Amino acid sequence: MPDLYLFLQSKDSGSDSSTREVKLSREYIRLSPISSAIIPHRTPDGRLAKTGYVKLSAFSQSAATDMANAIQEMERQDVQSYILDLRNNPGGLVKAGLDVAQMWLDGDETLVNTLDREGNMQPINMVDGHAITHDPLVVLVNEGSASASEILAGALHDNGRAILVGHKTFGKGKIQSVTELHDGSALFVTVAKYLSPALHDIDQVGITPDVQCTTEDVLREYYSSQLKNNNKNSKEYASLEADSCIMVAEHELDIQESRGTAS
Repeated sequence: MPDLYLFLQSKDSGSDSSTREVKLSREYIRLSPISSAIIPHRTPDGRLAKTGYVKLSAFSQSAATDMANAIQEMERQDVQSYILDLRNNPGGLVKAGLDVAQMWLDGDETLVNTLDREGNMQPINMVDGHAITHDPLVVLVNEGSASASEILAGALHDNGRAILVGHKTFGKGKIQSVTELHDGSALFVTVAKYLSPALHDIDQVGITPDVQCTTEDVLREYYSSQLKNNNKNSKEYASLEADSCIMVAEHELDIQESRGTAS
């Protein structure tokens, strides 16, 4: 890619002016829908553990690859639990959502079902899936989580892989065919809709989380004290520490571990 040259002219207080040439190097910038951080977390028994936080903003073509890379890197850093943040993720490629789901699940689990207008239901299953990690997982959702986000959240929840924390999702689960008309317009026809693995309707209904992001004062005080004791080495951690939903998610991860669900 060729460099770009700019000529800048500056004017002194007098009438004289000077011109200088500035070379700008141009590069391709790859935008990833993934951002991640490791959150130091003090468990109820006093241990300092690591929680991997992964924010997925959209289901683009690179979403699955970037997600796999993020999880594998955190596994190398001995993360013991995960928070997958799908809040305000409007969706994107459904296939990318299904590919991400398979990173957390084993076997031949059903990821989602399709129900057509005649009432015929067709499950979409994994084939000999192998999860990258079996560490405890909480998924964050809200009213801005739609389409592929809801499919992913439903797949992980209904297969017993994750606890959902947040607020009820948007409710976008239609499958539409598109026909282009002669005048350049298009006709969208709904031909089917998505149901979660447990046959919960997604379209116009949404997915209700297991736990709302409403922290009690006692819980706020508890996590406030923990945050003061934790090492704040990263900007990413500093920006997450005041998020009440993440506080609730960490609390749910503690409950999972106390019940012996951590593998």
